[in-house]
Amino acid sequence: MSVHQAIADLSRTMHAIPETDRAASDEVIEAITAGAVEHVAGTDHAGVLLVDPKAREYETIAPTDEIMVHLDLLQKETGQGPCVEAAWQHHMVRVDDIAADPRWPELSARTVAETPARSSLSFQLFTHHATIGALNLFSDRVNAFDDDSVEVGLVYATHASLALYRARQQGDFRSALASRDLIGQAKGMLMERFTIDAVAAFELLRRLSQDTNTPLVEVARQVTEATPD
Repeated sequence: MSVHQAIADLSRTMHAIPETDRAASDEVIEAITAGAVEHVAGTDHAGVLLVDPKAREYETIAPTDEIMVHLDLLQKETGQGPCVEAAWQHHMVRVDDIAADPRWPELSARTVAETPARSSLSFQLFTHHATIGALNLFSDRVNAFDDDSVEVGLVYATHASLALYRARQQGDFRSALASRDLIGQAKGMLMERFTIDAVAAFELLRRLSQDTNTPLVEVARQVTEATPD
């Protein structure tokens, strides 16, 4: 299969994902990293490194093998490297010879000692809201990546950004629905217990939230879980 056909198939798969199917979204990310190994020239290992901007924490998803897991682990432990730098600072980071690269001496030494990886290519994954991680490609050979690798890798990174953004939207949407249902349930309980209308019940929830400095949805949860006198 040609790279163009593979990308076209991936696009169709993404568009076919049901809006509430997170498992299907995970499968798309796995298809992206597997496709990168197959179609981005020079790639032997691939994975996605997600970042939490507030906690500055990292999570590896869809690694193609255990070597990729270990490569990400080394960067998490040292707090440095092409994947981390791509995720936080640059759109693309290319390392032609890990052993000779002077930017991350501790990481380079451990990578060469503990893995077969000798060069890498990392692409920042971002949405219009914020950076969400990096697509990371490694090769067991030095100078493995060329301009064609960068061009095709960028296409896979774009698809990864879209898939992750969609999955995040789905999660936010499900969370919003759950919160709305919980607040509605609490309103119903207050309406029945105190013989008040929906507006008055919501106002009671809102005032409880303000007076106790507690999020509205948490107040609603406490109301629904409380045992009536």
